[in-house]
Amino acid sequence: MSRKRTPIAPFSASEHNAAPEPLVGADASKRSTIGLEYMSYEELEGFGEELDAIRQRTLDSLGQADADYIRRVIRIQQTFEVLGRIGIFTPFFWPTFVAGIVFLGLSKILENMEIGHNVMHGQYDWMNDPLVDGKRYEWDNVAPAEDWKHGHNYIHHTYTNIHGMDRDIGYGLLRIDDDQPWYPNHRFNLPLAFALMLFFEWGVMYHGLELDEYLGGKMTKKEFRDRKSRAARKARRQVLKDYVTYPAIAIALVPFVGWWAPLAVLGANFAANLIRNIWTFLIIFCGHFPAEVQTFAEEDAQNETRGQWYLRQLLGSANISGSRAFHVMSGNLSHQIEHHLFPDIPARRYPEVAREIRAICEKHGLQYNSGRFSKQLASVARQLAGFSRKPDDPYKQGKSPESKALRRAKREAAQQRESEHAAA
Repeated sequence: MSRKRTPIAPFSASEHNAAPEPLVGADASKRSTIGLEYMSYEELEGFGEELDAIRQRTLDSLGQADADYIRRVIRIQQTFEVLGRIGIFTPFFWPTFVAGIVFLGLSKILENMEIGHNVMHGQYDWMNDPLVDGKRYEWDNVAPAEDWKHGHNYIHHTYTNIHGMDRDIGYGLLRIDDDQPWYPNHRFNLPLAFALMLFFEWGVMYHGLELDEYLGGKMTKKEFRDRKSRAARKARRQVLKDYVTYPAIAIALVPFVGWWAPLAVLGANFAANLIRNIWTFLIIFCGHFPAEVQTFAEEDAQNETRGQWYLRQLLGSANISGSRAFHVMSGNLSHQIEHHLFPDIPARRYPEVAREIRAICEKHGLQYNSGRFSKQLASVARQLAGFSRKPDDPYKQGKSPESKALRRAKREAAQQRESEHAAA
């Protein structure tokens, strides 16, 4: 007998707020220059108020239909997983075996994208339901939720596309922007991106360790050790589940199928994870790295207003057009622009919000970067290929004396500004 949930009262989400804050700089007298080529400070203020109004109207309208939706998606995901697990235990009949792999892959995509990613953003915290509590949720992925939320919800969504602050620009592996220094390994942008695509969950887990922050002295040894411990525990749990436990259960099939039955189940789990990794990578890269997506300098973004923060999110993201099913399977991250504007609003609301955002962009003469999947994917591939070539400008070559001197001068200038601010 299922437990009957208490109906959600109207305006339950009106006070919900897990949105990132704009960037604050050390020098409070300095004003951000973000967006001044498009609007004046007064117009940017009005732009922010327009988007705040959309956000509040959406929060006020959240309720039972949104709760029913996410619970329905969870039931569908669980059904797909059950069908997938049953199917991969029929290696003796390839149609159901292949169907099992597909269902299991779809289950993992739904769990990571429309459920895990969105729940961990706090999009459904206003429901007060432990099932979708962003603080407790742990997803089916080798990356620990705690570290992913810090790197994604906080760092990426606060400092979106700011060089030196947003660690998701190229994931520390790829050169995808002209302002990134070029290093010899960037010659292999495309093959490295392909490898990252196949093992994306492992790349996300490694990215969450923030090894560069530790080596740069910005993280204590204890914190780094804690991150490694969490990642190791989570990876062991995922590997044990997919590559030990289920293949071990398949040993029972050996007398009827043959010695290869456990290997078939192990391979099916690997294939399902591969399907999820490839799809997730493609959606994320098409939403962040097509041509015309803009990046920013930290000094330009310091002390930005809410309107400037909104504009930075808009200019630093891209959408992918598609069917309703496509949007659901992407976790509605096909509406990456709306997600970056309102990361803590249920993603199912992004399609309706998108119509208003488009209208505001037309009103202010702003670009709304959107295109079909094939267009955005081709654009990302061209970006990766183009930025893999060694630039002629020595200031863009990471190992050149000119480039090193430029970075050193920027560091010294930043330290000088901080010292002056501390002295004041």
